[in-house]
Amino acid sequence: MGAEETLFQRFGKEFTKGTVLFREGEPGKEMFVIQSGRIAISKRVRDVEKVLAVLGPGEFFGEMAIISNKPRNASASVSEDAKLLVIDPKTFEGMIRGNAEIAVRMIKKLAERLSEADAQIENLLHADPASRVVHYILQTSQTRGRTVEEGVEIEFAVRELPRQIGVGEPAIRNMLYRLERAGLVERAGDRLIVYDTTRLHDFLQYLEMKWKFGDL
Repeated sequence: MGAEETLFQRFGKEFTKGTVLFREGEPGKEMFVIQSGRIAISKRVRDVEKVLAVLGPGEFFGEMAIISNKPRNASASVSEDAKLLVIDPKTFEGMIRGNAEIAVRMIKKLAERLSEADAQIENLLHADPASRVVHYILQTSQTRGRTVEEGVEIEFAVRELPRQIGVGEPAIRNMLYRLERAGLVERAGDRLIVYDTTRLHDFLQYLEMKWKFGDL
């Protein structure tokens, strides 16, 4: 039996799509590690539930309630049937004490999340919906992009984006169409290939100038 199966036997649970794992404001006693499936992390902003991130296999979440012993600062729900490791404070402490590599990985991941939070705040400062879409693509290319022969590939699930960047799905699809026609990106299902991030950055600057000063 592999290490992953052993871990799942000890700490694993299966959750079906739609399950709410915890809600913002509730006390938290467990953290979670995703073995398969997807989890949506969301927060209420002005009476609207806003998706902050969609996490996949290998990611962890819910750890802040254990580390800081404060109520949950966001909600988590299952967006695709999932197998999760459910870890209580005592087990978590033992893992951190017994394995420096786990502690270092967690610190790196938490630092990454702070950068992503900064990027989301920066994105919301763009008044123009078109600029928000392009900024999101550019930021994701830089932080989560995979280098491929044609350029940089990112995950880009259009249906999950409206609540994340505050732009409606038709506007997102319209901008994608424009970017494809301009030869800046190519879409394949829930993935996007960005051919040249420098050209995309220049296009973002053009959009911002156009928004500020009208048609150029």
